[in-house]
Amino acid sequence: MSRSVAVVTGAAGDIGRAIASRLSESHDVVALVDIDATALDAAAGALGPSDRFATIVCDVTDEASIRSMAEATAGLGLVRTLVNNAGAARAVSLHDTDGAIWRADAALNLEAPFLVFRALEAALKEAQGSVVNITSVNGLAVFGHPAYSAAKAGLIHLTQSIAVEYGKFGIRANAVAPGTVRTQAWEVRASANPQVFEDVKRWYALRRIATAEDVANAVFFLAGEQARAITGVCLAVDCGLTAGQAELARTFSQSDNY
Repeated sequence: MSRSVAVVTGAAGDIGRAIASRLSESHDVVALVDIDATALDAAAGALGPSDRFATIVCDVTDEASIRSMAEATAGLGLVRTLVNNAGAARAVSLHDTDGAIWRADAALNLEAPFLVFRALEAALKEAQGSVVNITSVNGLAVFGHPAYSAAKAGLIHLTQSIAVEYGKFGIRANAVAPGTVRTQAWEVRASANPQVFEDVKRWYALRRIATAEDVANAVFFLAGEQARAITGVCLAVDCGLTAGQAELARTFSQSDNY
């Protein structure tokens, strides 16, 4: 019997590592995929033995590199779960976004998940597997980073397209949309502005921000048997950000124009 494999792109980052760790509980092997070989080796060393966590250096915006990655995963076992986690944002405002930034964000955040899925499509069909795309609350509302946000909104639609078109093969596809997540990138901001977390928390209903483990738990659920009747959904892991802002509600309720 083939070993079950989970593929996690962007696995060298905080969220990717957390997802890989969680999925190792339900898969024989987790393929850690990332463009940064040094960071990838460090992540694998922190996660566990090489027979459980395999590293594959891959540029998910390059089709030849993706094909090589798919061939490497085939040697590990049968891909049962694909998590498209790799992503990044560049310009904060539309005014600061040029054509190169727009294309780069679209390539990494939307085109790459499509290409990776297609490369692993046959294995996912055989396994009747699960796809979990890591999108963002930026794909649900306007929070800046327009090129990234447009790509993440497209990723939600891609997720639904996979769910509808590939459901007949037993493939489920869902998305997880994190809000602010406390990662190393945010820790750097906090070192420059110790109040940054307190400033951000007020916009979240739970008065906290998510951790990488919170995101990983959502992925684990959607990829697992408990979610076998769930496909085509986008699950916000955002501590209530997209539900609404209490401070804004109070402001409007106190307004004469409300």
